[in-house]
Amino acid sequence: MLLLSLDTGLHLAMSLLGALRLATVVNASLPPPSHDVAVVGNYTGPLRPQIHFSPPKGFMNDPNGMFRDDNGIWHYYYQYNPTGLVAGNQHWGHATSPDLYHWTNQPIAIFPKDDQFILTGSAVVDKNNTSGLFPNQTNGVVAIYTLGQVDNGVPGRQQQAIAYSRDGGYHFTPYERIIPSNLTQFRDPKVIWYEDHWVMAVSFAAGFTVGIYTSPNLIDWTHASNFTGIGSIGVQWECPNLVRMPAYNHRGEREKDQWLLLIGINPGAPKGGSGAQYYLGSFNGTNFTPVDYVTRSVDFGKDNYAGQYFYQQSDDDEPVFMTWASNWQYAHLVPTDKEEWRSATALPRRTYLKKDKDGVDWKLISVPYDLSPVMGETLLEKSVVEETTTVVDFSKVESNAVYWEANVTGIPETGVSGTALLSFNFTNPASGDHIRGGYYFGSSSWNDFYLDRGGASAFDDDNVFFTDKFSNNSFPVDGKWSMSGVFDRSIVEVFLNSGFDSITSIFFPKQPLTVVTFHTMDLPASMQVSLRVTAIESAWAKMARSDGLVWGNQTVA
Repeated sequence: MLLLSLDTGLHLAMSLLGALRLATVVNASLPPPSHDVAVVGNYTGPLRPQIHFSPPKGFMNDPNGMFRDDNGIWHYYYQYNPTGLVAGNQHWGHATSPDLYHWTNQPIAIFPKDDQFILTGSAVVDKNNTSGLFPNQTNGVVAIYTLGQVDNGVPGRQQQAIAYSRDGGYHFTPYERIIPSNLTQFRDPKVIWYEDHWVMAVSFAAGFTVGIYTSPNLIDWTHASNFTGIGSIGVQWECPNLVRMPAYNHRGEREKDQWLLLIGINPGAPKGGSGAQYYLGSFNGTNFTPVDYVTRSVDFGKDNYAGQYFYQQSDDDEPVFMTWASNWQYAHLVPTDKEEWRSATALPRRTYLKKDKDGVDWKLISVPYDLSPVMGETLLEKSVVEETTTVVDFSKVESNAVYWEANVTGIPETGVSGTALLSFNFTNPASGDHIRGGYYFGSSSWNDFYLDRGGASAFDDDNVFFTDKFSNNSFPVDGKWSMSGVFDRSIVEVFLNSGFDSITSIFFPKQPLTVVTFHTMDLPASMQVSLRVTAIESAWAKMARSDGLVWGNQTVA
């Protein structure tokens, strides 16, 4: 949920930042939000993503309760401070979408009392009215969240509580504390339905433990088991998810489903600050049993954290995942405060498990949810060989966002030069701002993908924790290798080999990046690269009124 606690975490961040420009960490005052209408936002700023969700104003972090209703509308709730640009004063923000890209900002779903924070949690649809809160209806929504007590301005005990909605998730009525506690690090309940009862995974953060609780009715909970003692530790564990996951062998044949336990580390993740790891295993309704003791990472960047799966109303619902695209090492400092917002989500993703090319280890495959609702005109489609430079100017694309893909065939098993390269470079020709990446084909000792965001200089020079460079091994399969990506103003996501590996990275140029250059070098004659670049249409431009502002839903009764 948050780094240690809102107060302790911010002070720790400040002590680490030392001589950096701490004056930028100011909780700027924004007008208090209405209970009845959505917060109005301006989505035209040069750093504002156009298909990645971001709050209308203020500070956003963890995804919270998420579900899809019977009308096919996706509901996304999130940790939200509507009155400032750093974490604190935590509410549950709310937005809805027919396709996970075109969002309507809704009025804030859950408000805290003066001495409380509404912290991270989840939401479920109680279609069988197990709670008894929804007579004569099948669309009752229950939000399960951590109620954080604030005593004289100091974060105190954390307890699990619920609120219920009888209008499909728009208005919530607080019910009561369902798991009382005196603990100060007990948070982030994620609830699912398993056969004939509810299951909660919740973090005992300072104890590096995920507790599993069961309930027949969402109100009365019994502790069933703990998961602890393996994996990366960091300083705390938080934001657990327990989800049934489809599984496929290396030939693409469906195998028995497995269970995935997702856990956030914060701070102390392998790449610094906050990060996510997952474990694979079986689940019998009370106990999660890992198949091995391997710690696997969700993303090889630094900006993919606190992910949550949409509630699955049946076993046939595919697992769809959204995460917070930032890192607690610098989330309070990024320069989007000038546009009165901080933080965005990563792309919504479809996920499943697949064996690696040797059929040995499992990987969580992660690919963007159907992008067709926001895909525009094709800007480039060509095949290249050996040594070629291809330039695409997308300065006239209103969204300043593009999708690209490169599919490589004919890769020899041996004899490829260590300098054989496919690279991309997004630039602003006037300012020199840039981000770049690429893949060295090479021999078996190479096969490295890299991403370098150090050339986007509006923030990089100011923060020692804003790591410039990332790399990851990625191997061809049957002579083929692929890369696809989404560039969206101040966030880039790249997917290797159809999502076998992925990276999420935020960046902040002084001027918009408007040209992408692809370069191939020292490729064997047998290799061919098929390139495609497609404009992305702004989801927010379609939502804006004539005044340029996105007003959201102003008519919820």
